[in-house]
Amino acid sequence: MTGKFSEELREQLKNAIHPSAEQAPERLASYWTSGHRADFCVMVMDPDPAKVDGIHQAIMAPGLGTYVEPTWSFVSMSEVSEYVPTVERFRDRLIAGGADPDSPEVNAKVAAYERRLPMMNEQRLRPEIPEWPAACFYPMNKSRVVGANWFSESFSRRNAMMAEHAQSGIAFAGKVSQVITVGVGLDDWEWLVTLWARNPEHLREIVYKMRFDEASAKYAEFGPFYVGYKATAEEILEHCQLM
Repeated sequence: MTGKFSEELREQLKNAIHPSAEQAPERLASYWTSGHRADFCVMVMDPDPAKVDGIHQAIMAPGLGTYVEPTWSFVSMSEVSEYVPTVERFRDRLIAGGADPDSPEVNAKVAAYERRLPMMNEQRLRPEIPEWPAACFYPMNKSRVVGANWFSESFSRRNAMMAEHAQSGIAFAGKVSQVITVGVGLDDWEWLVTLWARNPEHLREIVYKMRFDEASAKYAEFGPFYVGYKATAEEILEHCQLM
């Protein structure tokens, strides 16, 4: 189209992205996006799939939908990964790393982990979307090629590689927050990685650093990357020069 959106179309987008309390999902965040592949994106989370898809349908409804061309979507579920160590496995990992099993230090670390674990798992299942400006979304698979078939490796081997991968991410605590949702049986890719950052530079840093971990360097396959900046519907309209 040429020119600006009408007031009616602007209100339709605002109502779609900022629905009433009755229609609103548990989590919703909107972003304008960098590059030419998309202008904006919306992340929606709710136990009810109809509420999640309802946001999509509101954006694509007659009127506004005439001017919106969907470019990409991903349907997935939150989960607590099988590689998140139980308290017992966390203790075993410390001991395997050379710690004295009877030391007060080990007992203190295990006790602290036991206190944190329920909160960490809650964040994995029902993540709070931080009020940080930058976000990155990308799908990924684990490879099945000869010599690098993730699914033919033993659990202990996969677990060790994921522990190394997690350790790399810990270095970005306070700078980057993430959630990994599973699309197996729901979409074309197996997982979606969502990264939120205080600064877009942190997105580049964490992705680059984690590429060297064996779980990524040898076994990961990546899809398209979408980078966005948190924005209200009105800010998206302004950024896209539709107001």
